[in-house]
Amino acid sequence: MSARLAFLLTALAVPAVGQSVVRVDVTPGHAINTFDPDSALGSSIDVLSRTDINRVYTPHIIQEALSAGWGPITYRNNTELRMAAWHWTENGAWSDVAHRRGYFTASPDLKEPIRYILAYALPHRGFATSGDRPVAGPNLTYWKSNPYLTSKFTGESDTLHPQWVIVDMQAEKPVSAVRIVWASPYGTTYQVEYWVGTNALDFDGGPKGEWKVFAAGALKNAQGGAVTLKLTDTPVSTRYLRILMTESSNTCDEHGAEDARNCVGYAIQQIAAGTRNATGAFVEVAKTPDEKLTTYAVSSIDPWHAADDVNASGSYQHTGFDLFFTSGLTNNLPAMIPVTMLYGTPEDAAAQIAYIERRGYPIGYIEMGEEPDGKHAMPEDYAALYLQWAAAIHKVDPKLRLGGPVFEGVNEDIRLWPDARGRTSWMGRFVDYLKQHGRLADLAFVSFEHYPFDPCDITWKDLYSEPRLMKHILQVWRDDGVPKSVPLMVTESHVSWSLTGPMTTIFGALWLADNIGAFFEGGGWVGLRGRISFPTRPTPSKATRRRTSPPACSMWSGCSTAPAPMKCSPALRISRMPKAIVW
Repeated sequence: MSARLAFLLTALAVPAVGQSVVRVDVTPGHAINTFDPDSALGSSIDVLSRTDINRVYTPHIIQEALSAGWGPITYRNNTELRMAAWHWTENGAWSDVAHRRGYFTASPDLKEPIRYILAYALPHRGFATSGDRPVAGPNLTYWKSNPYLTSKFTGESDTLHPQWVIVDMQAEKPVSAVRIVWASPYGTTYQVEYWVGTNALDFDGGPKGEWKVFAAGALKNAQGGAVTLKLTDTPVSTRYLRILMTESSNTCDEHGAEDARNCVGYAIQQIAAGTRNATGAFVEVAKTPDEKLTTYAVSSIDPWHAADDVNASGSYQHTGFDLFFTSGLTNNLPAMIPVTMLYGTPEDAAAQIAYIERRGYPIGYIEMGEEPDGKHAMPEDYAALYLQWAAAIHKVDPKLRLGGPVFEGVNEDIRLWPDARGRTSWMGRFVDYLKQHGRLADLAFVSFEHYPFDPCDITWKDLYSEPRLMKHILQVWRDDGVPKSVPLMVTESHVSWSLTGPMTTIFGALWLADNIGAFFEGGGWVGLRGRISFPTRPTPSKATRRRTSPPACSMWSGCSTAPAPMKCSPALRISRMPKAIVW
């Protein structure tokens, strides 16, 4: 049985002649936190290739992984991170059975054990490029918003969950017109806006500026189709353009009226920003060969897909739940399990949990979705989905503990454009939404990731900042309104979000000691380390996933000119290892 440990209020080192004296306060009632290391400290497993799954889940590798001494394990949902649908089992039904397409709901029936989980690209991602590198698919069509964010499913006015597309031209360009090719359903009430300021999509650092509606940018009773809108007489110089939609035609898309989800939300085939020439013709914004390509961020994506959108290459797989739970990797402890939420359905999530419970596998916690901040999801939208999924899962088992939002690793509050009340805190608005709907009890814990340092800029001095960074972010979530009764959990963590040399040196060990100590001193509840994996390729960047992942860094920052006593670490060999590692 694990010992109960306590962090004490005071532990002061006082200099003495030739020695130091440590004073420890053991006064009853002065302990600032308690934890059970067998349940509060663990590791995680993420996406692998089929080959690596076959290598990891062998007795020797399992033994090596468990020898690290961690307790519970959390299962990471990389498929949702990559803007794709996952089929936790292929045993299930499509909403359009005849064509094997639509919205897939898996079956909780116990059949053959599940060894691998497949990802499916989303055709209705369309032109969207926001978030991490999307799982590529052969059938990209048009962008369509998530039907579960419409009044039919939220029970609220669509004006409370406006959907949007942001055109990021990567540099300021003159804009006085926009061309929109609508699909169905289309926006009947929408407005075209431009950004005044910088960093409109930087939710980590916080956008600096505001959205303004073009002089002729507000439309009502719009009719869809291909439209070219004159927005202003004089072009406005801006980098970002936003189409903000609040009322839909509710006309059905190309998949037909048999499924109501085909007939709600918004769908766009193409957007282009530009100007009008002397004859009044539309001229798209010009790009030189050395300029970055225009990208498109979107508020949500319809999880509709088809059987032929599967990624069956074998290079991108999740571990099947039967293999995961029966392998020994869970250390005979309840595991934290994810459900896909941003790109799934509540019925499928409920079926997944029902399956796991029918098998008798112990569930510790359930994480809802994956990194919504990295997808630029609005907190109210995430919360609306959260409540629908929570209701479905709790019908299966009302005792299950659900949480999120599974933030990317950040050192400061996540801030976005202000709402009607001027609030900019993502977490604050999420918690407020749950409170307003009388559902705060559905939030059993708050989870986030912790990757404090840029992989290519790490120095020895960074060790001093880890306690401050950890305790600060814990306090940020409390200041945002997370009740003290709701545990805070780090469910993925390491020195950096990408492989870097200092991970393999004493620096990593010293950082981990401060990381764990500061976490519990700051009131943390469960801390889970980095992923069990084969380091066959650089890990995608957490901080820059919305753009392009940087290469792994094998050296310390400034190694070529490092002054004593700082020493450069040996290069980290990014190659296939003979065994799995916990990092």
